[in-house]
Amino acid sequence: RFHGSLRFTRSVSVTQRVQLPGGTMNAAGEQDVQIKRVSSRKRSRGSPKTHLTPYCSDSEDLFGDYDSLLEDGSLLAKLDEAEQKARRSDQPDFTALRRRQSPEDVLTDSIMDLLGDGPSEDLPASQRQFKELIDGTAERLRDGGKTSTPVRDPERGTEEGTRRPRRSVADQMKRTMLCNAAAPSSVSRSAVLKEAVVSEEIGVALRAMETIIPETPDLGPFFGLPTRVKELMFKLRGIKDLYDWQKTCLNLDCVQHRRNLIYSLPTSGGKTLVAEILILRELLCRRKDCLFILPYISLVQEKVRGLASFGLELDFMVEEYAGSKGRFPPVKRRNNRSVYIATIEKAHSLVNSLIETSRVDDLGLVVVDELHMLGGGSRGAIIEMTLAKVLHMTKSTQIIGMSATLGNIKDLQAFLRAENYTNDFRPVQLKEYVKLNDTIYEVDQTEEECFKFSRLLNFKYSSSMKKMDPDHIIALVTEVIPAHSCLVFCPTKKNCENVVGMICKYLKEEFLQLRKAEKVVLLRELKASGSGSVCPVLRRTVPYGLAYHHSGLTSEERKLVEEAYSNGVLCLLTCTSTLAAGINLPARRVILRSPFVAADFLKRSQYKQMVGRAGRAGIDSTGESVLILQDKDRDMVSAKTLVCAPMENCVSNLLLDDGKGLLSLILSLVGLNVKLRLSLPGVLDFLCGTLLFVQREQLCVETSLAEAVRRCVGLLESKDLITGTAHGQSLQVTKLGRATYKGSVDLTYSNILYKDLSQGLEGLLLNSCLHLVYLVTPYNMIAQCKTDWMVYFRQFTLLSAAEQKMSAAVGVPESFIARKAAGQTVRKTVNMEVVSRMYLALVLFSVLKETSLWKVAERFQLSRGFVQSLLSSAAAFCSCVLHFTEELEEFWPFRALLTELTRRLSYCVTAELIPLMEVAGVMESRARQLYHAGYRTLTHLANADADVLSNAIEHLLLRRANQIVASARVSAPLYDV
Repeated sequence: RFHGSLRFTRSVSVTQRVQLPGGTMNAAGEQDVQIKRVSSRKRSRGSPKTHLTPYCSDSEDLFGDYDSLLEDGSLLAKLDEAEQKARRSDQPDFTALRRRQSPEDVLTDSIMDLLGDGPSEDLPASQRQFKELIDGTAERLRDGGKTSTPVRDPERGTEEGTRRPRRSVADQMKRTMLCNAAAPSSVSRSAVLKEAVVSEEIGVALRAMETIIPETPDLGPFFGLPTRVKELMFKLRGIKDLYDWQKTCLNLDCVQHRRNLIYSLPTSGGKTLVAEILILRELLCRRKDCLFILPYISLVQEKVRGLASFGLELDFMVEEYAGSKGRFPPVKRRNNRSVYIATIEKAHSLVNSLIETSRVDDLGLVVVDELHMLGGGSRGAIIEMTLAKVLHMTKSTQIIGMSATLGNIKDLQAFLRAENYTNDFRPVQLKEYVKLNDTIYEVDQTEEECFKFSRLLNFKYSSSMKKMDPDHIIALVTEVIPAHSCLVFCPTKKNCENVVGMICKYLKEEFLQLRKAEKVVLLRELKASGSGSVCPVLRRTVPYGLAYHHSGLTSEERKLVEEAYSNGVLCLLTCTSTLAAGINLPARRVILRSPFVAADFLKRSQYKQMVGRAGRAGIDSTGESVLILQDKDRDMVSAKTLVCAPMENCVSNLLLDDGKGLLSLILSLVGLNVKLRLSLPGVLDFLCGTLLFVQREQLCVETSLAEAVRRCVGLLESKDLITGTAHGQSLQVTKLGRATYKGSVDLTYSNILYKDLSQGLEGLLLNSCLHLVYLVTPYNMIAQCKTDWMVYFRQFTLLSAAEQKMSAAVGVPESFIARKAAGQTVRKTVNMEVVSRMYLALVLFSVLKETSLWKVAERFQLSRGFVQSLLSSAAAFCSCVLHFTEELEEFWPFRALLTELTRRLSYCVTAELIPLMEVAGVMESRARQLYHAGYRTLTHLANADADVLSNAIEHLLLRRANQIVASARVSAPLYDV
């Protein structure tokens, strides 16, 4: 008998007991044949199959060439042999026997009567259907109908009438087993019904999307998505219902018809949730891939963690494209769809790879967060190039842009061919104030000077306190902490540390007793992340519930501080402006220590981002921002340049830095052959779809756009990156040009990189990784580090003779460093960029040898945050150099070496921890904890129980454990590929 249904899964055995007509019988009079079938097909980990992705199609014969694991032949062969033997033994009296049989006995030579007479509800779907077919045949026989078994005429040897030939037992077995393989497993009826409901809802949404009309904006139970998505929103996010503006936006006519859309709302208004619902609809209903572009690596990692659980529940992939992570082109999956979460640079490379492999139509939706960054320098140019290519290459891809701060929205609409939706909704009311001396003014745009008197500060300052705190920061923060949270934005990193230290000196002792145990845990985790070292400032401030947050901290320290602040363990953070553009950490009160960022006056968009952090939805009834001004600053603000001025315009940056963006765009267009005539007119046709073209009258004043294109084409030819400009020939990309755009190498450095790699081939040092590290040290980091010549000389003398010889070969001799360290004048001409690059290479070399950022930062007298930033940039650039060398045959020796070096730079941990570091959000100290607890591979984590994991790892919250397991299950199939 068939026990259950045959499923194709890894490491699952199914035993079938079949009664054969003939052969050796057991004690019960039945012949037993046992089959143990183990599929060799590998099932992807982390994504359980559902009804959305069946194992096989109805027409696919899974058993055509399959041989069962029997000692003396296959089951199907034995079935055929047994049936033929039975037929031969009965052949002389076969017709007579048939005539003597009653209709009820006709089916007894069919193996399917073994399905039994029990209730059919217990059978799998395919067997139940087949049994009903058999029962129907028997019923027809009772009514005098004809059987499907042919009655042969012994003289003619042909079938009687038009009866179909009888299926052999083997064919019936194959058919039934095939149906079993495609049928759902034997699960509870409630689970089957639940799956059916979800399937039906998705079907309704699909049909609705195909036949949509403006009068029917509601596509399904949850904006075109199954109810399961709404349940997950509540389970994973705690979201019971959407804001009214979100419902309105999702029901917009342009959204229903999949036209491009730009929408803008104040910070914390819930913009991202709308984008996520549209992404889920594209993945589940239209079965298309999606691209989500975010400005920073930290935001990418946060979003990967946030969507990983949805991916597991709804059967789609979540892939991270940040730093050195990401495949080009992405892995193509037959059943699963993917959402690519990418930084700006990685998104551009991803779109290029999809265009090159003719897969850009697989991209159903592109979402751009912080769309105002289109006007943000070289990164804005990359966003513009990416979107222009998508617009040019495919008409089926929808583009959604969102931002809290947008100025010239009309220009952006013309560029993206998009509609606009704007709302001023905030879940918590924001009140803006300005402090001048000891007076608080409320920002009121209806007033002539933008301000109106609010109140005087009521805080008694001693003479010593007033000298330490002339800006009354202590008075402002103690009005809200510790009962509420507070953010203090400072103009510099050093000022962050000074301000938080100053506040601690004047806080009451009661602050030390609040959540004391949790603060002890935080300090312990900070110590573990620093390999036994803790920042002295944090050691002093954390017991009071205060900390600082800027790029000088390592990413693990920043993450611990962020989590502690979100959980209320810390009540105040002093931070730089980068926090406002990064992870969302709202506060009851936001204080701007100064209207400056370093020496630059704040932009209106920066100001709005900072004050937008005030007010926590669901916690606070109101949010407050206070801008501290000096007398010298009052005129600038009162002139409405900051608090009341309109948003800055978003301007194309393709012509920035002598047209660097335009050069890069033209090179990639020629290399990708982007559906245009590869000539100057063809390039100009493409540029008609850019923001630069929309703003040409404003930006191309001194020279026309056509002239700018001709100049760029000529410059690319002079750099030997393209050919074919003479006599109107078609433009062609050279090998160096192809390597440059495929490696995403800055055009400024492509020739230098080629020269460095060529010289490296002549005498590559293989008994040390210093030479390779030097070759992948980022050129753009040189200006960010000031060389300490004594440290340089001390570290240089620790190198081996071979390493010092290599250094001299690239242009950094020991004699030069010794003279600089001694303060002597060096007359010999030396390339100082090479010298500075070697200094950074020594920093990276030390980190790879010791893996302790703290020790290396102390040795080179650098901030540990800068060392980690250097490490991250080197890993990303190493990945770029790897793609660069893959396009140039002469550099084949570098490929294997750079592949391993990229992994080492990406994680900078011992080899056994690298697989665990693949999980989004798992840092070195957490990876070490997991490893020691027995979770040593992605498979271990993917199969872990979150409750057990939370108990096994000290101070690991269940919510965080669930995120780790979900991320591991998403990462596991990507890692295996």
